[in-house]
Amino acid sequence: MKRIASTKNERVKEWKKLQSRKKREERGLFLIEGLHLIEEALKYKSIVQELIVLEGAKLPNHFFEGTIPTTIVSKEVFSLLSETDSPQGVMAVCKQLRWEIDYAKKWLLIDAVQDPGNLGTIIRTADAAGMDVVILGEGTVDLYNSKTIRATQGSIFHLPVINSSLKQIINKLKEEKIPVFGTSIKNAVFYKEIPPSETFALLVGNEGNGVSKELLDMTDQNLHIPIYGKAESLNVAVASAIFMYHLRK
Repeated sequence: MKRIASTKNERVKEWKKLQSRKKREERGLFLIEGLHLIEEALKYKSIVQELIVLEGAKLPNHFFEGTIPTTIVSKEVFSLLSETDSPQGVMAVCKQLRWEIDYAKKWLLIDAVQDPGNLGTIIRTADAAGMDVVILGEGTVDLYNSKTIRATQGSIFHLPVINSSLKQIINKLKEEKIPVFGTSIKNAVFYKEIPPSETFALLVGNEGNGVSKELLDMTDQNLHIPIYGKAESLNVAVASAIFMYHLRK
């Protein structure tokens, strides 16, 4: 086991760079932090490349079993790298996930959702609702943003989440006769008018502007959730949950 005490160490500088989206994309790596996320990652072979452990941290014994390289670091180093309010003393360098989709019945399409907490919650909910795949369109916050990852609560490892062109995906879904439902308050029907189905795609959009008009014009039907009180709208993660649970059969 290696030990690093200095924040000026070259390895520490390389880890710190993984807090940048550009560097994550260049290296195909990302950082996760906390016991639960690392427990989830360790269930899948070859995802965890290295463990970074705060000196003196008490961790489950199985974290140190196997062949994963582990480095013990000082409080100063861990504080430099940590992005949580209550650090648990362990983080990991992971490989970015690469998924291949042969066939999927339940699709979630995300158009330009920019808040990392919202995106992570939507992915976690998609996992809970039994969706098969999540597609992130242009303008959507980085999947490997630390806040996004924490909000997924490990669901990032459970189902495919892929960056792709939503136009291309919608055209592909139409070819496969999979209905695409947009979400909008205009030119839309009450969501309960659509019966649950074993196969569908749900398109949700940006917190302020919703789904782009160009994409809404490509859908088979647009849906809305009524507002009975005085709130202007529902949070996109909450609305996504209502739609997903209603549409699935």
